[in-house]
Amino acid sequence: MTAQALLHRATGLSVSKSVAERAVGQRMELTGFADSEAYLQALTPAEMTQLIELVVVPESWLFRDPQAFYATVELVQERWARGRATRILSIPCAGGEEPYSMAMALRDGGVPKQAFSIDAYDLSPGCIERAQAGVYGRNAFRAQDVAFRERYFTHVADDAYRIIDTLREQVTFRQGNLLQFDSAAYSRHYDVIFCRNLLIYFDKPTTRAAIAKLSALLANDGMLLAGYAEVPSFCQNGFATLQFRQAFALKKEATPPAAVIQVAALPPLRARALHSVPPAPRPAPARTPSAPLPALTRPRPVPVPAPSAQADLLAEARLLADRGQLHEAGEKCHAHLARVSEAAEAYFMLGIINELAGKMDLADDYWRRCIYLQPDHYEALCHLALLAERNGNQTAAATLKARAARIYQRRQASN
Repeated sequence: MTAQALLHRATGLSVSKSVAERAVGQRMELTGFADSEAYLQALTPAEMTQLIELVVVPESWLFRDPQAFYATVELVQERWARGRATRILSIPCAGGEEPYSMAMALRDGGVPKQAFSIDAYDLSPGCIERAQAGVYGRNAFRAQDVAFRERYFTHVADDAYRIIDTLREQVTFRQGNLLQFDSAAYSRHYDVIFCRNLLIYFDKPTTRAAIAKLSALLANDGMLLAGYAEVPSFCQNGFATLQFRQAFALKKEATPPAAVIQVAALPPLRARALHSVPPAPRPAPARTPSAPLPALTRPRPVPVPAPSAQADLLAEARLLADRGQLHEAGEKCHAHLARVSEAAEAYFMLGIINELAGKMDLADDYWRRCIYLQPDHYEALCHLALLAERNGNQTAAATLKARAARIYQRRQASN
């Protein structure tokens, strides 16, 4: 079995061949193996954990997308007023930034500690260890207002702060994989689930399996907080949106999934270059989302083939990209553009293909061309927002998220 397949089986993550091979090479150097096949055959559970650590690089910070926390505080306050405590789950929790943010938000909202409990899980033992320590550097404090640092952290070293013990005690951290979670033992156990920016690393079958797990864990009247790029996938699998502005909150839909509003799903993302996430934000790009795009080169008109032939080229490109055949997938997209020069979907696919190849600047350019041609392309806006967020450009990310949210709301209203 290949390293790719082994990592997918162990984690559910879709990593590229190059990412898997790079991780194997690093571990071989440390363990003294000269042959990759021998290394994979000798792989122990402990060594698999070390290998996984090299492909799972969490990127989070305190009070990331704060509207989700405000929506949860409102729900907890309402339930506590009726004498009901709230059980909260954060999965994956990365280094603890999300569950600790929730604990701080609830404290700021005047919610007593007996009114809620927070469980937090992550695949990475290293993340759990960091979360339990509760020590964070400058990169964790990216929120516009960091006054909470003075209230809830103590300064322990240069640019290092530890969360106060009373808040650390409010969160229970455990190592765990959502796909292996015992949903039968925890059936409808949680009133609020944070599962944000996980599904973007899964292929379609794994996405469906993960959503089924989350649905089983969530109480029937509970609330789930997703990443903005993941809302369509949830809505295709038994969830409906809740009206909390920019919180990307969902509830379990009472109607069967077939009756749920259908929104175009994101293509499978195989290897979103997790290894390349920088530990600190890079300087903001010179060109912001509002800057004018370069003029697109418009070739001379050519005969347009039948719609089925056009759709076939893009369908083939998606299939090839999902298999890791990125060069061939790109050729299909360019062939489509040679026939239909202003095909926004082809530019979107080229952005995905270059993202998978680790060529983020090219991906950015292609997605911008996509929204130049189709300003309401929800998926392209989501990917641009994720890229801006990863690059440390929080203003651009917030603008793109707001645009995506408005488009999604309009889609719902028209259905």
